[in-house]
Amino acid sequence: MAGKAQRQHRVARLIEEHRVTNQAQLVELLAADGVRVNQATVSRDLEELGAIKVRVPGGETAYAVPELPREQVAPEGHLRRVLGDWVVDVDRSGDLVVLRTPPGSAHVVGSALDRNGTEEVVGTVAGDDTLLVIAREGRGGAVAERLGRLAGLL
Repeated sequence: MAGKAQRQHRVARLIEEHRVTNQAQLVELLAADGVRVNQATVSRDLEELGAIKVRVPGGETAYAVPELPREQVAPEGHLRRVLGDWVVDVDRSGDLVVLRTPPGSAHVVGSALDRNGTEEVVGTVAGDDTLLVIAREGRGGAVAERLGRLAGLL
């Protein structure tokens, strides 16, 4: 089986070569390419790659991977959805904010937060079920409150 980096490279290549309109189609394309994965894995790969849905000729939407995904800014609504779906607890110590997620989900939240471009956030470090959010000096309380509110916990 291909490693994560190799699989994600294949996902990006398939999105460039085919009009991929849904995750099930991507699972099938990967299987035809010899990579057997489930839809949850494909979903995580798309999130980590910064894949977005774009409208293509004919009105249909298809996945695309921006050339510079780090520069792709995720809209506030996307951040609210990701936090609401995945964050189960918010805690803070000074300018460090800790977000807890179900196992295997911290990277999804971290990616969405990193791509949101929140000026008050210096960066994130994701583990399996814990995300460390480093806030700018003196802004930890405001960041924790905002993230808790967006997650629907406050």
